Amino acid sequence: MLARRFLWIIAAVIVLVVGAALAYRLFGARLIAAALVPSVRFADSRVAPPPDYALPTAWAANPVLATDPARWAPPGYAAAPHPRVAVFFITPTADLGRDHWNMAVGDTAVEPRIAGSLRSDASVFNGIGAVWAPKYRQAVFGASLVASPDATKALDLAYGDVQRAFDAFVAAAPKEAPIVLAGHGQGALHLLRLLHDRVAGQPIAQRIVAVYAVGTPVSVADLPALGVEPCTTPEATHCLLTWQSFAEPADIAASRAVFDATPGLTARSRKGTRVVCVNPLLGVATAKMAAPAANIGSLVPGATPEAATIVAGGIGARCLPSGIVSIGDPPGALDKYVLPGNDYQVYDYNLFWANIRADFERRVDAFIPG
Repeated sequence: MLARRFLWIIAAVIVLVVGAALAYRLFGARLIAAALVPSVRFADSRVAPPPDYALPTAWAANPVLATDPARWAPPGYAAAPHPRVAVFFITPTADLGRDHWNMAVGDTAVEPRIAGSLRSDASVFNGIGAVWAPKYRQAVFGASLVASPDATKALDLAYGDVQRAFDAFVAAAPKEAPIVLAGHGQGALHLLRLLHDRVAGQPIAQRIVAVYAVGTPVSVADLPALGVEPCTTPEATHCLLTWQSFAEPADIAASRAVFDATPGLTARSRKGTRVVCVNPLLGVATAKMAAPAANIGSLVPGATPEAATIVAGGIGARCLPSGIVSIGDPPGALDKYVLPGNDYQVYDYNLFWANIRADFERRVDAFIPG
């Protein structure tokens, strides 16, 4: 009798787990939106003072800091003692709050996540680059899930900080030094606006080695406003690299819905426009499949943030007509923070870490011959 009751309990648990997994699969985007979109109006939300980018404390990564997470490197790699280029990196969303629309700089609950993104993302550039990464009043995660006036205001406030940080970066970086612009998620979204407002058509555009706008959709309709085209060769410079990582079966409906409902850089609708995809393993905009053997190293998390290691040959990549990068079946080693629809945005850099590092260094070598 006890054995039978135990089996019934096990069966019930299995049903609950399977049911929960199915519900997440079918309604995950709605469930996350309900849980994470702020419950207050932007007008009633707390807004922290803006950072002062003349102060080292306003930066999550900066060459003047004694140490920062962007200088971390996995075994077999090291940060350059004498960097050749300046990298302006805009971090992804780290604040999951619901009672406000914008993060307060210095929030101790959020800063470990920002440090984690610098280790996993910005560290790809530290082999020959010096990384500047500003702290900014980023919009909370829920702002990316809806197309609403409140979300727009939150993103605009965050972008204002990014603009001021970029101006401070340009003033502080070595004069005439080559520049790489990079971002992830929300950071990439702000990076696109920055290209339009501060770089395209300006003298500084001649110093841009490449742009890594990762984890946000880029419409082909916006390319003229950005002043850069997708990279067409692995050695090309003054070009754009962008991708969004999904495992199969991929469902992009949720991210596409927000993209279609918000205007592009020209203030025109992006609805139905094609999304740019550059294969991160090949470094070019192509539909060609890159097999797992082409992946020279994914950054796989360890027991602690500093214990991540490089694992080669596990994950391939292919740009699909939808504009996403398909990585095939879900990889078991990188599955902790997967979003609904098999969205691997959190791991856009981890998945292809060593290839991105090599891509960056190859383009810098082409930009600075000899």
